[in-house]
Amino acid sequence: MADKWIFWFNELRSEHNDMVGKKCANLGEMVHLGMRVPPGFAISADGYERFMQTTGAGEEIREYVRKNKEDLKDAVGKQVEASRFIRSVIQSKPMPKDMKLTLWEHYEQLCEQLKCTDVPVAIRSSGAISMPGQMETYLNVCGKKEIVKKVIQVWGSAFTTRAIAFRLENNMELDKAPIGVAILKMVNAKCAGVTLTVLPTTGDLSKIVVEGNWGLGESVVSGEITPDSFTVDKASGKAETTINKKTKMVVYKASGIGMVKVPEALQEKPCLNTEELEEIVRIAKDVEAHFDMPQDMEWVFDSDLPFPENLFWVQTRPAKYT
Repeated sequence: MADKWIFWFNELRSEHNDMVGKKCANLGEMVHLGMRVPPGFAISADGYERFMQTTGAGEEIREYVRKNKEDLKDAVGKQVEASRFIRSVIQSKPMPKDMKLTLWEHYEQLCEQLKCTDVPVAIRSSGAISMPGQMETYLNVCGKKEIVKKVIQVWGSAFTTRAIAFRLENNMELDKAPIGVAILKMVNAKCAGVTLTVLPTTGDLSKIVVEGNWGLGESVVSGEITPDSFTVDKASGKAETTINKKTKMVVYKASGIGMVKVPEALQEKPCLNTEELEEIVRIAKDVEAHFDMPQDMEWVFDSDLPFPENLFWVQTRPAKYT
């Protein structure tokens, strides 16, 4: 294992995928492209391995898998049971003192950088292999003790039932799943959403689709509401707009996040104005050109900053389309 297992985003590029996972590597690449990314840092897969080895959790999991692997292959109930057991093993282990202090040092530096005590952060999984929706994200996490707790829970989420089933189906190792973890400042979201630089249903590369809602982007990603939708022609910039009635949005709570009612005055108002949409499209086209492939991106506008400094990007990855 390498001595260094935490990296600031500006230390990373896309070629570090195997070291910190795709999400973290791409966040680093986005920083180097000059995009606005919320400040933060990444825990490498070595950090996961260090925790599993030092605490003995890895050995307990290997022994469990050795005894039960054959039973897991075609039995969903057994996969649920395995997930519950493995995650409980991981979450029962305290983070080793040296690791905890290193993590706290980086969080303290982030707080100092932002001139804020107990900066609220998002803690997201970052797998070397793309497994969207199979691992967990924790939002609006504040304070050193909570950071440690949630990082361990993200490591445990590498063994959700869906993740176990995925690895079984793809003949991957079951007893280990080293993943990276992204820790980045929460954005005080006015609105947020996703951008695809291709029409996913037809594969039309001449269009960009932007979908958004008020508040945090989780309401859009989860599919719990019908977002506003903008289909923009890459060449002409002409947009076809569908503004839906948006009755719910995701916002900060005292701890974590929650779904609340959208104020009536905003329910049928577009969550993006023309210049905000144009800025999203401009940057998305540049990113697609950089990676030389259609992108699936997540954006958020910060209500505390002026335009265009308030547009932040929290993910880009290759788009899936027909």
